[in-house]
Amino acid sequence: MNIVALAGGVGGAKLVDGFAQLLPPGNLTIIVNTGDDFVHFGLYICPDLDTVCYTLAGLANPETGWGRLNETFTTLENIKTLGGPDWFRIGDKDLATHLERSRRLHEGQLLSQITQGFCQAWGVKHLILPMSNQPVRTLVDTIEYGELSFQEYFVHHNCEPTVKSIRFAGIGSARPAPGVLDAIKKADAIVICPSNPWLSIDPILALMNLRYSLSSKMVVAVSPIISGKTVKGPAAKIFKDMGISPSALAVSLHYNNLLSGFLLDSLDADSAKEFSIPVRITNTLMKTHDDRRQLAEDVLNLIQTLNVF
Repeated sequence: MNIVALAGGVGGAKLVDGFAQLLPPGNLTIIVNTGDDFVHFGLYICPDLDTVCYTLAGLANPETGWGRLNETFTTLENIKTLGGPDWFRIGDKDLATHLERSRRLHEGQLLSQITQGFCQAWGVKHLILPMSNQPVRTLVDTIEYGELSFQEYFVHHNCEPTVKSIRFAGIGSARPAPGVLDAIKKADAIVICPSNPWLSIDPILALMNLRYSLSSKMVVAVSPIISGKTVKGPAAKIFKDMGISPSALAVSLHYNNLLSGFLLDSLDADSAKEFSIPVRITNTLMKTHDDRRQLAEDVLNLIQTLNVF
């Protein structure tokens, strides 16, 4: 089975790690949100892309889900001593990634090329693609502070401001990275990971020709919301800020008739009857590597069931 996963954040990284345990190289392509990329200390930083890469490489911090395993923060501590900003925690190993990415970008390499080079160095066999080589910037309009860049909202203000709207600067001129549309065309199914619908998946779907390319494909999604709460991140809060009661059903409706099937947690089993598409009820909370593999297997089983009909 040939799967394309749309991913961002820790939830997305965990599920694609589950797929990587089941699918051979060549049968899994991961398209990663780059709307949260930003420049900090003059360096080009790709948080979602790095989280997915570190996770599949076995380098991710298991406690946080982001950043590097056994990380140190000597550089950041010295920056703080000198009076510099320390609100975005860049570790010493992580810093090497940003330095080398920035150097290669300055030399004219594309983000997709750099990502493939990094994956090769880290031993990642499955194909990871940034959604675009052109910069797209997620901007969050808030009641308290007006429009904030994504990282200002997400990290500096800890997702506390009330969200009025979200837009993606640069989306009009951005194109899917080389290989993205071709991977979708060849896929047996598209999986929307349990990532933040507003901040991680919407930027991907907003790319030119992306939704159209999905219109003829089987698309299934995994809910990032369990019992009205988000496992990690502000998805549930954003639904509330937008005047929508956060739920697995709300996530499904957010994707606006794009879906062929949906996976929701067993704690939300009572809501299954409210869905107009086939659902699979399972454990969607990925605490262990075995949980990741099991959820990925459940997704594949749903896809096979949908293929029968």
